[in-house]
Amino acid sequence: MLEYQAAKDLLMNKTILVTGAGDGIGRAAAVAFAQHGATVILLGKTVKKLEAVYDVIEQAGYPKPAIVPLDLQGATEQHYIDMAETIEQQFGHLDGLLHNASILGVLGPFQHIAMDSVQKVMQVNVIAEIMLTKALLPVMKKAPLASLVFTSSSVGRQGKAFWGEYAISKFATEGMMQTLAHEYEGSNVRVNSINPGATRTGMRANAYPAENPQTLKAAEDIMAAYLYLMGHDSVAVNGQQINAQ
Repeated sequence: MLEYQAAKDLLMNKTILVTGAGDGIGRAAAVAFAQHGATVILLGKTVKKLEAVYDVIEQAGYPKPAIVPLDLQGATEQHYIDMAETIEQQFGHLDGLLHNASILGVLGPFQHIAMDSVQKVMQVNVIAEIMLTKALLPVMKKAPLASLVFTSSSVGRQGKAFWGEYAISKFATEGMMQTLAHEYEGSNVRVNSINPGATRTGMRANAYPAENPQTLKAAEDIMAAYLYLMGHDSVAVNGQQINAQ
């Protein structure tokens, strides 16, 4: 997948929403999508970070992005419904949705899981994804071809000791992907998941504080898989678990 070469105009005239677009993989994906012609909707909770990504995209001369400040921890279903209506009004349809935003929660023995922590993890990593997807699917169905991409993890495909909260949320993400892929099979909407692998991000640093980040790939180095899933080269790919590395 790292060898995939995306055409410069791969995403021309497409509108793609990226959650967690303020930093890390979300930021890299937003810039990469814009670089290949997409109008990117930047969703995140920290306006300053979103504005910084906006400036990078605008200064590079890529299509002008849009900013949607939203805290997935506290957003209600109505927030997502209102956002979907606004997107439909402004853009007519949505060609792509990258679910990237996640929180790690607390790593530790299953017996020590604190319910307030696991509820926060499930709210951001699962419930928010359900509400956002539910609200945006009608707008995506209006696109000629639409791609819905969930961000998974190796621990969402094979459980790992002490990763309970996060792993369970990512197993749920994989289940959501598979359910939707089966439901929309044969339609204009394709649904897949992507495991970014070990990447130089803040979340990775929190999970592995003793690790040398310079031994990891930067987020910008793994964008081939993200571009592939959002572009026309993957129109026949549905229900697949893709590895970025």
